[in-house]
This record gives sequence, C-alpha cells and structure tokens, in this order.
Amino acid sequence: MTLLLNGAPREIAAKTLAEALSELGYAGRIVATAVNGDFVPARRRAEVALNEGDRIEVVAPMQGG
Repeated sequence: MTLLLNGAPREIAAKTLAEALSELGYAGRIVATAVNGDFVPARRRAEVALNEGDRIEVVAPMQGG
C-alpha cells in the first residue's frame, strides 16, 4: 500500500504502525509517531492498523547545537 511518510509517498507491505516502522528502518530507535495527525504512543503502535493513503509522521531526536 502507499502511505505518506513525513510528506513523501512510500510503498510498504506493513499492516500496522509497528510493522511499518520496522520495515522503514526505525526498529529499535527512539522516535515519536503520528498517524493522520494523531499522536501514537510507542505502547500502542502494534494496535494501530494502517490503510491506503494514511499519513505517518516520524520524528527522531537529534543532538547538536
């Protein structure tokens, strides 16, 4: 299915947000996530089903100054 990841279209096979994060290379990383504008806490990612056209936002903390 095609989703928008941080505004860019991506084709993925994942059915849940947790699976999508793994497929997209975010597994094991500390990130904040939202689906269609709604914040999704880490403990709920496996419960959130994805649908064609969903908008996923992934934000990772960065160090620097």
